[in-house]
Amino acid sequence: MPNRSSPTRRGDRLTAASYLGVTTVTDVTGVPVVSADVLHTLFHSEQGGHEQVVLCQDRATGLKAVIALHSTALGPALGGTRFYPYASEAEAVADALNLSRGMSYKNAMAGLDHGGGKAVIIGDPEKIKTEELLLAYGRFVASLGGRYVTACDVGTYVADMDVVARTNQWTTGRSPENGGAGDSSVLTAFGVFQGMRASAQTLWGDPTLRGRKVGVAGVGKVGHYLVEHLLEDGAEVVITDVREESVRRITDRFPQVTVVADTEALIRVEGLDVYAPCALGGALNDDTVPVLTAKVVCGAANNQLAHPGVEKDLADRGILYAPDYVVNAGGVIQVADELHGFDFDRCKTKAAKIFDTTLAIFARAKADGIPPAAAADRIAEQRMAEARRG
Repeated sequence: MPNRSSPTRRGDRLTAASYLGVTTVTDVTGVPVVSADVLHTLFHSEQGGHEQVVLCQDRATGLKAVIALHSTALGPALGGTRFYPYASEAEAVADALNLSRGMSYKNAMAGLDHGGGKAVIIGDPEKIKTEELLLAYGRFVASLGGRYVTACDVGTYVADMDVVARTNQWTTGRSPENGGAGDSSVLTAFGVFQGMRASAQTLWGDPTLRGRKVGVAGVGKVGHYLVEHLLEDGAEVVITDVREESVRRITDRFPQVTVVADTEALIRVEGLDVYAPCALGGALNDDTVPVLTAKVVCGAANNQLAHPGVEKDLADRGILYAPDYVVNAGGVIQVADELHGFDFDRCKTKAAKIFDTTLAIFARAKADGIPPAAAADRIAEQRMAEARRG
């Protein structure tokens, strides 16, 4: 894993004292924010290997955030900001570490000149999100001087990025009115659909979902666009979501869609061909894999494999797994393009290549006798290693 710092741009001023591995950030009162648990995880656990972890606190606004930079070998770390009511600070740190590592691999497989980073803001966005808090968060992003470029994720939206961008220049996913590309969920869903087509080609010999039964868990920002692609392609769609309004948005437009109570019911649907996890991570675990009826798993959620070894469990059951960070890269392709003057058609052309990339991963997996997730890791690690040597 990469372990060197390589900043490409510097901001006008830094508010963090940086050194390789960890940045100790002081809040507005000047009190250091440090956690022994973070240091242990970073340096001594299997989750380690990150270049930098930034703990951010602004007491005036209630901001508590973690910015994790996994690698800048390919360029400035790029990844979204998740706003979520974590049960603990330790859980938030673990999520930031996992998500940022995933972004390194995602960006490498997408062919982007960006490393991997991710930020999480701790708290319920419906209760504590304010303009002042987002501005304070933006100042912490600015303190990294371009080593981290942020965007939207769970709990953050285009309007939020417009606010964050007011205090730093390294923000993407902004509205077109503010020089941005808008909602990246559009191309995220398009990319997942391309990965699903590649899975169908590999398993059934035809790159279409026509006549196939596809279960989509989570029909929010990305999932509802994916449902549209599937229906246009002639698939039979079954959905579930914890938010009633998200389900209703689908059924009001597409009454032919079937709704089940929850994910537990969805993964057991008889005759299911494809399962698409499109909510939070960890969907594939020791409890769900043994009862999964689908022959393909291909969805938008990050970190779908709950722990190492799940990819082998899927393979042992004959379930084809399309690695999440490969197929859901359409959004990051879009926000990365925003840094260079956004062109939707150019981005869609790049996102369409997810089809070929997914096919190449399946071919590599077959040739090497390993699960597709391991094959994708090998390809991504090779690109990052070559960048470090260069």
